[in-house]
Amino acid sequence: MQEWLEVALRTLTAVVILFVLTKLLGKRQVTQLSVFEYITGITIGSLAAYISLDLEANWYLGIVALVVWVGVSLGAEFLQIKSKRFRNWIDGKGTILIKDGKIMEDNLKKERLSTDELLEQLRRKNAFRAADVEFAVMEPSGEINVLLKRENQPITPRHLGIKVGPEQEPQTVIMDGVIMDEPLATIGLSREWLKTELEKLGVAQENVFLGQVDTYGQLYVDLFDDLIKVPEPSQKAALLATLKKCEADLEMFALSSEDKEAKEMYGRCSEVMQEVILEVRPLLTG
Repeated sequence: MQEWLEVALRTLTAVVILFVLTKLLGKRQVTQLSVFEYITGITIGSLAAYISLDLEANWYLGIVALVVWVGVSLGAEFLQIKSKRFRNWIDGKGTILIKDGKIMEDNLKKERLSTDELLEQLRRKNAFRAADVEFAVMEPSGEINVLLKRENQPITPRHLGIKVGPEQEPQTVIMDGVIMDEPLATIGLSREWLKTELEKLGVAQENVFLGQVDTYGQLYVDLFDDLIKVPEPSQKAALLATLKKCEADLEMFALSSEDKEAKEMYGRCSEVMQEVILEVRPLLTG
């Protein structure tokens, strides 16, 4: 067999085996790898190159080495799941860099982290002053996570005592002009409903680059033709306006009615409608 053909066959074999073995190891970003996993990844890559190019050696020995390395890595991951002590030994522990607003200089030296590097990492977390940080920790992966002081944290609806509606994963129902039936079925909608919504927006299915349906059944589309402006969905705003009009009509009936019982009935209905509006407002204004 010619050398170039043998190299090609070995490389294809290594790629297939490497793909299968890495699928077994799971998904992790490089920044999430422990030192052991990083070394394992480098070694596996080197072994794959050995299988492809070292024509003087038996190629199956490289595959044996690959399998052993992956087996060891899988075993280590299993032990990490089962044992906190083993996990600490392999991954290490997080190091506190700032505590109670005070920089821990000894821990910075322990992690060989300079002041400039610390400030850079803080800026990545939108903390441009060390004085704004209550707590910061370097994770075993090397990432630094930051807790800002209470007065520097962004205001959320919870801080203001505002109740907001739950938000679920939006479903992509059109992609590259093609309707996706599975996401539609997941949210209990049909192609006929989707086509009706597209007609309301005045766009053709073929012109839709991306279409998504949110938690409340509103369709948002992005078109291939960026010059065409699509109106924002207004069903929630229209529903809220209708509820307010109903409440105002009931209150007007209560004020204008001369019949005592009717006045009381309209008054009670108006109060109930006000409570309903308060309950659904977070859902209709999100």
